[in-house]
Amino acid sequence: MRTNELMLYKNMEYGEILKDMTFLIENYENEYYNKEDLQGLFYECINEVLELSTSHGFEGNLWHTYLTFLLANDENAYSTSCEVVGAVEGSINDVALHDFKIFKEFFDWDLKKMGAVLETDCISTIENYTNINRDSKVYNKRIRNRICDLAKALDSTEDVSEFKDTLTAFYREFGVGKLGLHKAFRIEHLDDGAQIVPITNIAHVNLDDLVGYEIAKQKLIDNTQAFVDGKRANNCLLHGDAGTGKSTSIKAILNQYYDQGLRMIEVYKHQFQDLNDVIAQIKNRNYKFIIYMDDLSFEEFEIEYKYLKAVIEGGLERKPDNVLIYATSNRRHLVRETFKDKSDRDEELHTNDTVQEKLSLVARFGVTIYFGGPSKKEFQQIVRSLAKKNQIEMSEDELLLEANKWELSHGGLSGRTAQQFIDYLLGKKE
Repeated sequence: MRTNELMLYKNMEYGEILKDMTFLIENYENEYYNKEDLQGLFYECINEVLELSTSHGFEGNLWHTYLTFLLANDENAYSTSCEVVGAVEGSINDVALHDFKIFKEFFDWDLKKMGAVLETDCISTIENYTNINRDSKVYNKRIRNRICDLAKALDSTEDVSEFKDTLTAFYREFGVGKLGLHKAFRIEHLDDGAQIVPITNIAHVNLDDLVGYEIAKQKLIDNTQAFVDGKRANNCLLHGDAGTGKSTSIKAILNQYYDQGLRMIEVYKHQFQDLNDVIAQIKNRNYKFIIYMDDLSFEEFEIEYKYLKAVIEGGLERKPDNVLIYATSNRRHLVRETFKDKSDRDEELHTNDTVQEKLSLVARFGVTIYFGGPSKKEFQQIVRSLAKKNQIEMSEDELLLEANKWELSHGGLSGRTAQQFIDYLLGKKE
């Protein structure tokens, strides 16, 4: 086995297991090495493969699944070129074909031969593994299934050319690495900079789940569609009353356009100083990224909005074409204004400059979408729609009567209040 000859798939995460297994495959019959030492190394490899499979929810042929995980997770010159756009031209294909030939040798190699010589009895279990806990700590069910299905597909390929085509199609459809396989991300600040971390459990909501607000939703769809199509699009601010579906709309947009290469990174205002670092990590990828800021607003003493202004528009480096900023806020103007800004001339001579400084952040959002609180009639329609969707059996008169009682004591008329009322009814039902 020629792992030392790999050129693209060279420094892979979890690649040490492959190196140790390569050593075993090459030397399991070598009398120079003590059989007990070889057995010990083999069981160490199996342990690491089992731990990896348990944390990621893998099952089936764990050896093949491990190899597939390496291929699906490694971000290199070939895999990142093929994500979203598919097969590419150039000499990189010859290099990739060279590496895939080595990986296919691993897929085709029979572990049972080594198991027999080393007198191990776990090979059949590893090749037909059933995971007692199919829930993954790292991948959600959808991603885990894709890795397991790809392992079966790669195992059934006839030659290295088909192997390459199968993997390239996977890169095009699902992407590569954490940015390709996951929808949403958050930011962690480490000593060496900002790290983009996948969010594995997100709400699977659709825009149709949000009753009403058709004009607002359409504006959001139009802007996002232009963005994923590679056309000019604007940063977007969703503002309005609390509980009206602003955040839900953003999540729904992600679910709607994920398969077209849309990804979302959630950033809080205390992390704005990391924005340039984050953008540097994503600007050359083939995905479209929305940097999402929920419930965005600033008090007078908070100056983080100055970082945001510089990133959106104003710095020397132009914001990449594959990055937009979407924000939600209950405030139209984001930065708190006071009468002091306009009338107190004792502390600042040019008071209009203070006002313009605070308004300039909103001006950097080309699209602003208003989500107003529903009327009584609209609130009742939301309740009826949610009750039907959740199969709540109750007469309409009783349903609306109870909903009216609920909203009077739980925050007033809003979509959030309606959802909380439905959750209350579902809790009683269960």
